[in-house]
Amino acid sequence: MDLIVSGWIALNIGNSRLHWALFKNDQIQEKYDTPHFAEKSVTLLSDPISNFTTNQISLIYQSAPGLTIDSELWIASVVPEQFNCWRNVPNSHCISLSEIPLQQLYPTLGIDRALAVWGAIQSYSSPALVIDCGTAMTFTGANEKNELTGGAIVPGVRMQFQALGQHTAALPTIGQVATLPARWAKDTKGAIESGILNTLLAGIRSFIEDWNQQFEKSTIVLTGGDAELIYRLFEEIEPKISEQIRLDLDVVFWGMRSIRDLRRR
Repeated sequence: MDLIVSGWIALNIGNSRLHWALFKNDQIQEKYDTPHFAEKSVTLLSDPISNFTTNQISLIYQSAPGLTIDSELWIASVVPEQFNCWRNVPNSHCISLSEIPLQQLYPTLGIDRALAVWGAIQSYSSPALVIDCGTAMTFTGANEKNELTGGAIVPGVRMQFQALGQHTAALPTIGQVATLPARWAKDTKGAIESGILNTLLAGIRSFIEDWNQQFEKSTIVLTGGDAELIYRLFEEIEPKISEQIRLDLDVVFWGMRSIRDLRRR
């Protein structure tokens, strides 16, 4: 089946999902998250994908034969196996770490982290700290010279909940959490939620405070799948922290947009 679209498409292949964005006039018109490609499987996406572009489409996960994209597909990936499923699609353009105009990058830095920081700099300013609340929670910073200052990685919210459920005999696996539980919980579920969320919030606060000591005026961006939850919790318990943070779920896409523009000059 052919996939015919206008504009151009960004595909950010994350650890857990494929993140799609349709750009027109350099602005995001539609976004959609889909599962990873399952080898030798054919999965029809649900109705929302039909409205992903102005043309009605049905995107089928399959290998390159029979799948064409009439507009440009720009790809960034941290998952090599998934990347290989999409890199040979016609009209595809693969973004490499070496293309990102940040200095002092190291070879194993995740391209999503580099693109997020670059996108934050392009959209706001530098210095910039990006806290990505995805499968892994990452902290990535760059100074006013657009030099990578470093960062940190810790298991994300859902990964920590899943780990306790999967690797203990009696503790349950916790799903989505909407509010911050009492710190001193009186049941097992509440104790898990309190322990993970309060520890993560304290860690984020510590990184922000240290960053502020190094850079008095800086962009701080919260992004990723659990960013809205984390932002909402800070609004509830520490408004001064939330006031410093920009909630932007699209900074990786802004970084991809910038790289596309640079390559087309």
